[in-house]
Amino acid sequence: MTGAPADTYYAATANRATAHAALAGERRADVCVVGGGFTGLAAALAAAEAGYAVVLLEADRIGAGASGRNGGHLIPGLRWSMREISDAFGQERAQAIHDLALSAVDSVHDRVAAHAIACDLKPGHLEAAWKPAHFDAMRREADFLAERFGRTDLDIVAAADMRGHVGTDSYHGGIYDRRGGHFHPLNYTLGLAAAAIAAGVTIFEQSRVVTIANGPTAIVGTATGSVTANHVVIATDAWTGDIAPELGGYTVPIMNYNIATAPLDETVARALLPSDAAVADSRFVLNYFRLSADRRMIFGGGEKYSQRPPRDIAAFVRPHMTRLFPMLAATPVDYRWGGAVSVTMNRLPHIGRRGNIWFAHGFSGHGALITTLAGELVIEAMRGTTERFDVLAGFPHRTFPGGKRLRKPLATLGLLWYALRDRL
Repeated sequence: MTGAPADTYYAATANRATAHAALAGERRADVCVVGGGFTGLAAALAAAEAGYAVVLLEADRIGAGASGRNGGHLIPGLRWSMREISDAFGQERAQAIHDLALSAVDSVHDRVAAHAIACDLKPGHLEAAWKPAHFDAMRREADFLAERFGRTDLDIVAAADMRGHVGTDSYHGGIYDRRGGHFHPLNYTLGLAAAAIAAGVTIFEQSRVVTIANGPTAIVGTATGSVTANHVVIATDAWTGDIAPELGGYTVPIMNYNIATAPLDETVARALLPSDAAVADSRFVLNYFRLSADRRMIFGGGEKYSQRPPRDIAAFVRPHMTRLFPMLAATPVDYRWGGAVSVTMNRLPHIGRRGNIWFAHGFSGHGALITTLAGELVIEAMRGTTERFDVLAGFPHRTFPGGKRLRKPLATLGLLWYALRDRL
């Protein structure tokens, strides 16, 4: 998601952030990071901690993109089930993928603890089954994870017990992940930025990158200056193609929209989400929702495959919310916002290196945890230890068909088909 965050609930409740000047003139650094979100800040912080001189360039403000605008759900793992990963890559590699993806939970929790980041971190995430067949698949996956990977922190929730987590009878069961959770994503982003600055990172805002020249050293240019660096980390997710066209074909943007209600009475809030878990359902175009620290319902629903927002975001999202929770029909909506997430063909993250250029994007709406780890792995590999980086960088990827002009329209047709399957 991207765009100025002034319209969001998160911006209204953000911890104070320091404004940073735009890049002016020429700079020299060991590492130049492009993008001031989870991935870029985690990479910048890890690089500074390793002793590198680091410059970070952000086109807007820190947290203006997806990292400051997402639903705040912390969902362990990747978009593929571990059964799918095991079938595709074999048990040994699947074990490495599982362990690494699950360690992303620790990466986030460790950063929150180490830097005292006040981001309303809460435990618990529930995947809710929209159809009986979805619940059957969830149970099989939970059993598979317990048997093959030793997961003992997943609770199978039968349909009759769902009201212990969510105040609706719309779901046919679910899986409660005790390692999952939710948080205030913008405050987490700002906390990472503060930690990076304390570690020595120089941050420039309003510094949109327009050119990257790769060679023995790389030169990253903006309209008002340039940074010469030994390494460049591109962490711009949905907008990677704007500065690295050769990478742009691997993702397409999808627009998501969120609303935040007025604060709810404690009794109402407890009736809607008794366990205070974040919830996401099993549809392709999913609903996802949670309670904020001040008991607002933060609800995301519906997707658009053009970058033009609906005329009225609240009117676009509210019906999804009230179909699940009719008691919220008259509750005011105080904030509404949206933005883009990037999706790869196979919905696995696209991470790698081309010469001096490192990149991590395409988290496909599943990135609030894995992005912090991805940024750290890039620096780990940059320092010469590539084993963990290679686990994620080894995923097979293809560009979307159609070239620059037809890529998005063709991808949209495919996405619309999956959305239609939900309705059917």
